[in-house]
Formats: sequence, C-alpha cells, structure tokens
Amino acid sequence: MDDMASLILLALAPVFVGCVAWEAWALRHLGKYTLVDTVSNASLALLHQVSDGIFNVLVATAAYAFFYQHRLFDLSLTPWTILLLFLLQDFFYYWFHRGSHMIRWMWASHVTHHSSERLNLSTAFRQSFTYPVSGMWLFWVPLAWVGFTSQQVILVVGLNLAYQFFVHTEVVRRLPRPLEYLFNTPSHHRVHHARNPRYIDRNFGGVLIIWDRLFGTFEPERDDEPCEYGITRQIHSHNPFTLTLHEWHDMLRDARHSGSVTAAIKTLFGKPPAHQPSRRA
Repeated sequence: MDDMASLILLALAPVFVGCVAWEAWALRHLGKYTLVDTVSNASLALLHQVSDGIFNVLVATAAYAFFYQHRLFDLSLTPWTILLLFLLQDFFYYWFHRGSHMIRWMWASHVTHHSSERLNLSTAFRQSFTYPVSGMWLFWVPLAWVGFTSQQVILVVGLNLAYQFFVHTEVVRRLPRPLEYLFNTPSHHRVHHARNPRYIDRNFGGVLIIWDRLFGTFEPERDDEPCEYGITRQIHSHNPFTLTLHEWHDMLRDARHSGSVTAAIKTLFGKPPAHQPSRRA
C-alpha cells in the first residue's frame, strides 16, 4: 500500500506540473500570474514534504499502527469499506480544516496556506512544515481505530489532498449544478481563500461540500462580490521561513505576555485573530 501511494503520487506529479504551466500561461495573459509567487509556493511545498515524510516515518505510521492493533473492527478492503474510508476521512478532514481556522495553535500552521494574495493551482503547494506540530495527523487516528491500516490512512489522506489541488484556480468558473451541490469545486474554494468579511471561515470541505451544508459553514460565491484573496493583513514576504513561522512567533509572544497560565492557554488554543499575520507586517 505504501508503494501504491508513492506510485500514484509519482504518476500525478507531471499532471500537476503540466496543469500549473498551462494555467500560468492562461493567467499571464490576464495579468494575474507572477513567477515569484509560484517559486515561493514550490519552496514551501518542498519544506512541507520533507517535514511530513520524516514525521510519517518516525511518528504517524507508528501511532496509526498502535491504534490499529486496538481496532474496533476487522475490515477487509471491499467497495463498501473503501467508500467508508473515503467518507470518514473526508468528514474528519472537514473538522481538521475547520479547527485550523478556529484554534490559534492550528491556525499558526494553516495561515501559511492562506497568505498569498493570488489563487492559482500552485497555491495548493503552499503548505507549512509545522503541520505535524499543530496536530493535523491526530485527526486521522480514528480511521486506524475503526480498522484501517496506517498505509491505507496515509494513502486516502494523500488522495484527498491531490483532489484539492484542482480546486485552487480561477480558470474554472462553475461546474454543473449537481457537482456544485455535492463536491468542493473551484467556485467554493475561491470563497474559502477570500478575505472578504462575507467569505471568511467558510467552505472547509475537502472533496465533498456536503459537510459545510450540513454544519452551517457553506457560502456560495457571489457574482456581485469578487473574491479578494489572502489574509486581512498580509505578511508581504516570499521568504518561506517568514511565511511559515510569523504566526508561531506572534502567538508564543502573546502567550508569554498574557499574564497568567489561564490566559496563556486561551491565547494558544482560543480563536485566532481573523486572518491576521504578524503585527510586524
């Protein structure tokens, strides 16, 4: 299963690169593309992949294996259990993603992904190498406890994120209505990346948008209110370490100066300042 995951991602790599190149060509004609932003996204992706790979080998795989040993069910792979794995992972991804906007400790990692003032396919690569610290991997533990192996968990998470690559674009406007109703689409994800007050903290779905519809976080894209991308106060940097660590710096400083243990805990795990990066920006 590990080999299958690697082969799938390896096979998709030229697809990703080809799509980024095609979209860049299309956006340059509209004045919406800069090479420096794509290079910044690529450098962040490289740091993220190294961090994630090391953490998966040293910690996550062992943690999932431990919970799998204490699993609730013995599940063989059938079309029904594969569907169950997909639905459960996408459900837990929704809550991970929503938590990443509502808990400052998690937002400190996720803010990196939202920090670009542009939205294109390369933005999907704009990830933080601190996700293991902020606890992303913990949201997949229930999958192992239910009865899925660590390899199956890592594979389905990877495929979910691979799908999300294709929703980071302005080139595709809207899909047919049934698809827009069920799936996370470029239109829905443009809303998620927007800093307009109406759009902030909406549309957390990974593959499916039904969780947002069920839990009251869905917001449609409006033709009369174009999306303005990024965070409320931009960091204005292409340094990958600044983009990754600025909110960690500010959060830990605020906790240190909060005045009490209770206030410090609230600073670390309470709701973050809405899409605001460093006060030094």
